Amino acid sequence: MNSRLRPADLAREHGLSTQAVRNYERDGFLPPASRTPSGYRVYTEVHAAALRAFLALVKAYGHATAGGIMHAVNTADVERALTLVDRGHEQLLRDRETLNTVRAAIGSLPIGAVPEPAGGARTVGELAHRVGVTAATIRAWERAGILVPARDRATGYRVFRAADVRDAELAHLLRRGGYPLTRIATVVEQVRTAGGTESLARALETWQDKLTARGLAMLDAAARLGAYLASRS
Repeated sequence: MNSRLRPADLAREHGLSTQAVRNYERDGFLPPASRTPSGYRVYTEVHAAALRAFLALVKAYGHATAGGIMHAVNTADVERALTLVDRGHEQLLRDRETLNTVRAAIGSLPIGAVPEPAGGARTVGELAHRVGVTAATIRAWERAGILVPARDRATGYRVFRAADVRDAELAHLLRRGGYPLTRIATVVEQVRTAGGTESLARALETWQDKLTARGLAMLDAAARLGAYLASRS
């Protein structure tokens, strides 16, 4: 584990530039490198394991979370690192559950009016809270034609009914899947008018593939992170 490696040695394995490797060290994603008397960085197999772990984590969890995990490990806060990993798995599970719920509902989407829940219509804030987004996001979805709320005749305020809640939940799922607002508006409009669910079904299949890929990436990242932790002991 103590063999000396140059920045170029680490970079070559992943097709990176040596500057990228130095930047990762600077940002705390790799442990600090020792220096030769002339000031050159000296990396080891521990650094190589750290770089493999970081890049695998980026693929599985995204750059910000991957960086947080590596910062935590490199500052000996393993519990924090594991908490971030757990949160990523929790989000994946929630996405799977939401996807399965939407898929199960495709064959029985109501035509015409959707029965209102006991609580009645919702405001912008109430809908945002239910879906787990900001009120600004709800307004952006409305501007994109994804949501078409009614207006309260007395106050002029937007009121969101059961069908709007359904459309917002579908929009949230598809947005997390990387779909642009224009595409989401098309899918939701088809559901809203009950004119067909083929586009929705295709979108869900694509999202299923992405969830599977993310799950597999998490398995690989866990192995790489485990190897890095072992190399530090």
